Amino acid sequence: MPVVLSQEETARLLNEFHGTERLMGELMYGSGLRLMELLRLRVKDLDLDRRQVVVRGGKGDKDRATTLAERTVEGLRAHVLRLRALWEKDVKASAPGVYMPEALGRKYPGAGVSLPWQWVFPTKGLVADPESGMVRRHHVNEKSWQRAVKEAAGRAGITKRVTPHVLRHSFATHLLERGTDIRTVQTLMGHKDVKTTEIYCQQPWGGRMAGRLPLVGSHVMKQPGLGVRSPLD
Repeated sequence: MPVVLSQEETARLLNEFHGTERLMGELMYGSGLRLMELLRLRVKDLDLDRRQVVVRGGKGDKDRATTLAERTVEGLRAHVLRLRALWEKDVKASAPGVYMPEALGRKYPGAGVSLPWQWVFPTKGLVADPESGMVRRHHVNEKSWQRAVKEAAGRAGITKRVTPHVLRHSFATHLLERGTDIRTVQTLMGHKDVKTTEIYCQQPWGGRMAGRLPLVGSHVMKQPGLGVRSPLD
């Protein structure tokens, strides 16, 4: 069974983060993102007005939309303003653009130096790109974020083995506990097969939960994410 935090434990964990790390934790839990989905977010993938996060090239190279917590919107607006200032600084310094997948780089040769394609969570300084070795702005390293989550769990007094992925597990479980239909949770999580989503029904309360899970919320399935309130809210 996946490790899942209670809502009280989740709040304690998130309260141990501050600044940008707090936004990262709230996005991962509030939107059910995988580790690399969080770190590879681009500015254009945040739709703050529609309360959506668009995940590009997720597991299986699939795109999907998921819900964005209301309580993160103002923090993200301020964060994007800071990203704009950082981007303007890089442009002024003639820094190389951010990494672009080869096909997109050929199709949109100037996209890497445009604001929409900048990382939502960039490194503080220019670093060697692990793909090409080019020194430029990269996204936060996954190991540093994993370490930050582990240390925050220790400060919060949580005795479970907490990794970033636990926030995603908790997102799915808390939605199901609240009565969100399993097909909608499958869509928001980006699971190819609903059987993968059903693992969250195998928690200690799973027998009772599984018997009362609604199967389909058609109004939500038409517009993934728009009809579902994030568990962070």
